[in-house]
Amino acid sequence: MNRTLGQKRAEYCLEQLRQLRCDAEKFKNFSAGLPSLIIQNGFGQALAFLVAKGEDKHIAAFSIITGWLANQHILTPDQPAGMLLQISQMEQAKYLHAQKETLAMLEWLKRYANAELFR
Repeated sequence: MNRTLGQKRAEYCLEQLRQLRCDAEKFKNFSAGLPSLIIQNGFGQALAFLVAKGEDKHIAAFSIITGWLANQHILTPDQPAGMLLQISQMEQAKYLHAQKETLAMLEWLKRYANAELFR
């Protein structure tokens, strides 16, 4: 069965929220601001912030984002430091593609997190 990229993003987000290992209410509120965090601070800087902050919701967001990018063959799965290094070494076109793909995926994540499907 052929599925659109949007359908794949939606399925991935549903699965990630189903497996979420942090407070769902806190993650819901936090996920709403993730696209703004990326746009205002830059893609790489936002991901570095998530790792540096180190709280459950931040680590969950980083894992969801980098998991999706690895799923799409934009990143190679690695430890957080390795993934951040990959991002910092990307050519501009690939970096912008990774950012655009992340923002598109986060729209689904926000929608589903706000639907409170997994309380």
